[in-house]
Amino acid sequence: MLDLRILRDDPDLLRDNLAIRKIPVFDDLPVDAPDWAAKTVDRLRKLDEEYRRLLEEEERLRHEQKRIADEMKALGRLPRDEQAARRRPLVEEGRTLRERERLLADRVAEARAARDAAWSKVPNLTHPDAPRGDGDDAHRELRRVGTMRDFEAEGFAPKDHLTLAEGLGIVDFEAGAKVAGQKFYYLVEDGAMLDLALQMYALEVARRHGFRLHVTPDLARAEIVAGLGFQPRGPSTQIYSVEGTDLCLVGTAEITLGGMLADEILDAEDLPILLAGLSHCFRTEAGSAGQESKGLYRVHQFTKVELFAFTHGDVQVSDAMHRRFLDIEIEIFEGLGIPFRVLDMATGDLAAPAYRKYDLEAHLPGRGGWGEITSTSNCTDYQARRLKIRYRDPEAADRRRGRNRFVHMVNGTAVATSRAIVAILEHYQQADGSVVVPEVLRRWVGKDVLVPRA
Repeated sequence: MLDLRILRDDPDLLRDNLAIRKIPVFDDLPVDAPDWAAKTVDRLRKLDEEYRRLLEEEERLRHEQKRIADEMKALGRLPRDEQAARRRPLVEEGRTLRERERLLADRVAEARAARDAAWSKVPNLTHPDAPRGDGDDAHRELRRVGTMRDFEAEGFAPKDHLTLAEGLGIVDFEAGAKVAGQKFYYLVEDGAMLDLALQMYALEVARRHGFRLHVTPDLARAEIVAGLGFQPRGPSTQIYSVEGTDLCLVGTAEITLGGMLADEILDAEDLPILLAGLSHCFRTEAGSAGQESKGLYRVHQFTKVELFAFTHGDVQVSDAMHRRFLDIEIEIFEGLGIPFRVLDMATGDLAAPAYRKYDLEAHLPGRGGWGEITSTSNCTDYQARRLKIRYRDPEAADRRRGRNRFVHMVNGTAVATSRAIVAILEHYQQADGSVVVPEVLRRWVGKDVLVPRA
């Protein structure tokens, strides 16, 4: 979440940021309502002011109770018969104040909960260079890498990955649906080897760049999920929750890597901390439909290698790390030989925690267009505030004690294996339905070409 001082000291900045992010905070103030951003900020300020007013009232009650305690103490200097006469009204007043304080404490807690619940929905601030707008046309294309194949010149029409996978016998959606439901699948033989090869390749690249490797839990507590900015409950959630517990299946190792250091204070000299996590990812894909949701492109479970960094709490530092993450993702897919483009994502399509986000989109000839294969986001201190991850700032005025600052957190997908398989199948397909294995994966797959079943 954001620093509350922004709400108190710079409400115009908050209003303008809400307007470009198009993320509603209150259900009755949708983004298409007139002046919704200004009205949202006004309501947030009122919630904060009410909480602070009640705090002041609570403090006044404490002062009154202290006054009564002091007066009761002073009674000891009076004659005994006079003490009794004066003590009774003070005792009664003290009893009344304690009851008022008890009731007020409940109101303070309710006011804080209401303010914090609303404030937690406010998105992060936005990088000044991020393109404004929403929708595919608003993203800024930064570069293209690789050469798209000319299938017309090669003399055959490209198939989509689902047709290719069925011909190769490497994916079994029918068995997946029978066992677990729609959008689940089995990877079979060469499909399993291709998935494992992608994992090993991405982990090898990550390790070469200094990332510490982890195989992470597939479950996380709901408060950790929420701390990373994901919605663990509710009708629009993409998260599966385990009934009767506070556990959720993770949609990304961003959750489990980011949650590792919750409630910790780090030493500045230990930063940056670079982590890579291998995990299964589970997503409800609520509301997904259409051509792009078919096959492996949008499924309920897949495997992913995630990159994560904790940096010093300066935008220049986390921006540089963000660009480093982008370079690593480019290296990975350039190594796979997949043609792709790099997009600077528009403000209206940024998730709430992201300050800036880059996507890599592969050219998918079977689909006749582009499809996201990986992304990286700089979330600055938005997640760290929720998770209370700080570090001792050596530049603080009081060098003996230091001043604790929130870290910045950067995440990125090294490879989501299911989508990488989609891109490999469609780009490397041959006229006879076979698929050439990218050279960097062959030592794990054990063959150069995947051939159709007889």
